[in-house]
Amino acid sequence: MMSIKQQLEHKLNNKTAVIGIIGLGYVGLPLAICYANIGYKVIGFDNDPDKIDKIRLSKTYIKHIASDTLTTLNNNGFEGSSDFTRINDVDAIIICVPTPLNKYREPDLSYVTSTIDSILPYLKNGQVISLESTTYPGTTEEELLPRIESAGFKVGEDIFLIYSPEREDPGNTQYTTSTIPKVCGGHTQNCSEVGQALYGQAIDTVVSVSSTKVAEFTKILENIHRAVNIGLVNEMKIVADKMGVDIHEVIEAASTKPFGFTAFYPGPGLGGHCIPIDPFYLTWKAREYGINTRFIELAGEINTAMPLWVISKVADALNSKAKSIMGSKILVVGISYKKNIDDMRESPSVELMQLLQARGALVSYSDPHVPHFPKMRKYHFDLSSVDISESMLKEYDCILIATDHDDFDYQLIQQAADIVVDTRGRYKMGLEKVFKA
Repeated sequence: MMSIKQQLEHKLNNKTAVIGIIGLGYVGLPLAICYANIGYKVIGFDNDPDKIDKIRLSKTYIKHIASDTLTTLNNNGFEGSSDFTRINDVDAIIICVPTPLNKYREPDLSYVTSTIDSILPYLKNGQVISLESTTYPGTTEEELLPRIESAGFKVGEDIFLIYSPEREDPGNTQYTTSTIPKVCGGHTQNCSEVGQALYGQAIDTVVSVSSTKVAEFTKILENIHRAVNIGLVNEMKIVADKMGVDIHEVIEAASTKPFGFTAFYPGPGLGGHCIPIDPFYLTWKAREYGINTRFIELAGEINTAMPLWVISKVADALNSKAKSIMGSKILVVGISYKKNIDDMRESPSVELMQLLQARGALVSYSDPHVPHFPKMRKYHFDLSSVDISESMLKEYDCILIATDHDDFDYQLIQQAADIVVDTRGRYKMGLEKVFKA
């Protein structure tokens, strides 16, 4: 007779397992599509009924996921639900919920813990639970494990617990959910083997590590590596600006070295769910061990200060025309956190809009990927995107390029605008009317 573990592995390997995914955002929805496309029954859970309705009607709410893809998802038997009693119907539970910072820049695990508390009454023997939300090392053992054990389960025998960090990169056409290698760590060896079975059919390469804590630390390191290097190049941008040097030309030249240099690019600040947030998860946890992560915190200070530096450059640009920010009409071009996507999470463009408005500017924005300003926790703008034209550009005192979507006609902007402030290196230094920021 097969053990509970063997029965679950058998279901996962022959695709008779039902996959439950909690959180149907930028991480959970692509994962649901991935599993449904290869023959698994998928139930997606989300507290937002609007998302459930839109999927059912094949109406996309994530721009890089086409409506046709949602039609295929529905045809493959996908079910959306806000009813957590249906957790009892699934064999695998993959948690993809937000892990933001609170107002004190400390980890907010309320989405994770409330999810576990909500599903706890409906867990059963023979299930695997995987947390994919980015968090500090130790979260799975400290927050999920005791809750599951308190319900009477023996983790590693009755139920299986793993951590496998998401690595989604919205808008990246080179890598997909299935082709990005998947790091996976289990609470026990049995958990690790079940994790391999869970992801092995859907993901081309599963990288097993020795524990959930190693897997958690892996994701944190990936994002801190990027945050620190972006902080470095942002500081170099400020130095280069003072010296009258174009930092983008410098990076382009340095990139010709075939070894020992990796190009990172400056910008108006950090955006996305990961890089502006994840480093602070480790700095917070490190204090428990009496360690001050000075290097990480310094990079965070530099990156957090970049929007204010951009505002100072906007003020300089307007001063050159004997104008001030107060009362000036300013068009922010591009408001998603990176180009060619509609993802607004932690977008520095929105912080720029807030800072400009606080200084008395009349702010508008143009972004074909964000036709209407969405509901956000921190920011509230009753605005819709305006279309760029020669006559429209002439109405503004300053055009601020915050996110450099490829859709924009940068030659038209430079020719028609009175002033352009470029935070993304779209223009070469020395062009008439263009100020680098």
